[in-house]
Amino acid sequence: MRRISRITVAGAATASLALALAACGSTSTSGSADTKGDKGLAIAYDVGGRGDQSFNDAAYAGLEKAQKEFGYTTADIEPTDGETDADKQQRLESLAKQGYNPVIGVGYAYAAAVKGAAEKFPDTTFGIVDDSTISAENVADLVFAEEQASYLAGVAAAESTETGVVGFVGGVDNPLIHKFQAGFEQGVKDTDPKIKVLSQYLTQTAEEGGFSSPDKGKAAAEGQIEKKADVVYAAAGLSGQGVIEAAAANEVWAIGVDSDQYKQEALAKYKDHILTSATKDVAKAVYNLAKSVEEGKPETGIVRGDLKTGEVGLADSNPKFKADTELQEAIETAKEKIVSGEIKVKSS
Repeated sequence: MRRISRITVAGAATASLALALAACGSTSTSGSADTKGDKGLAIAYDVGGRGDQSFNDAAYAGLEKAQKEFGYTTADIEPTDGETDADKQQRLESLAKQGYNPVIGVGYAYAAAVKGAAEKFPDTTFGIVDDSTISAENVADLVFAEEQASYLAGVAAAESTETGVVGFVGGVDNPLIHKFQAGFEQGVKDTDPKIKVLSQYLTQTAEEGGFSSPDKGKAAAEGQIEKKADVVYAAAGLSGQGVIEAAAANEVWAIGVDSDQYKQEALAKYKDHILTSATKDVAKAVYNLAKSVEEGKPETGIVRGDLKTGEVGLADSNPKFKADTELQEAIETAKEKIVSGEIKVKSS
């Protein structure tokens, strides 16, 4: 049984809510021919929106799985430029009013909006990805040990560099992306302390385009490659596509993030230069929250994915990466030590 009763929104009410949603982001809905007649999972994207080949696309994959399995109507909504916390909250509240459950804000930028919407709609389950600051009975904080996957990316970079210089490009200078940088640098240095790590952030705030500007990512990577970096790891959302493009153009390695970017269709022409990707299973977290609501036992509180649970790790789609026995052994050894607690990975 679903946590809240079925809600039928008819005629003018549906139209007015659709207009409200349109005012604060474009919306797409999907449902199957044998839909149950109720509304299920809805997600509101972070900066970059669907098509970023990374974080937001992973959330959409979780939504697609839920829609197919549970046969209900889903919705996903794009962000708008210059939107406020109030705009985000209105978006989430509109979804809750229409009967969607759960409603998930994709990204820490939704923290204030999720908190406010959850207070107004206590019978709806809300989720937020990459934020652990909201403590409410109807909110699930979906967070990950990004630093652990980034540590393994650091090991891969250190084992693969021929110049002794590797790079890190962060989208926005904030605590979340610091986790990626800290884990990566530690993994590199624990593998070979002589290797130089060049680290750079694209912007101070998301509003400046740090997660949504491939041109900024490309320029940053080119600067690091000019300084002899031959492996560059990007934790920059859509901007990471520019990093991958620069790596391919200069015939060096890129390491992707969040999704397995070697498999992304939009990046297919660059894939031979994508060594691996530090993944976090946002799709699984999104789907699991939807499943818990569908089963009448909604997840709440902090729900953390790490190496031990298998929700962060390194992708091995690139055959050259997978076939490198020495590299795989180094990564597996590091993974075992992190899971056992022998290696404590820094998060800042």
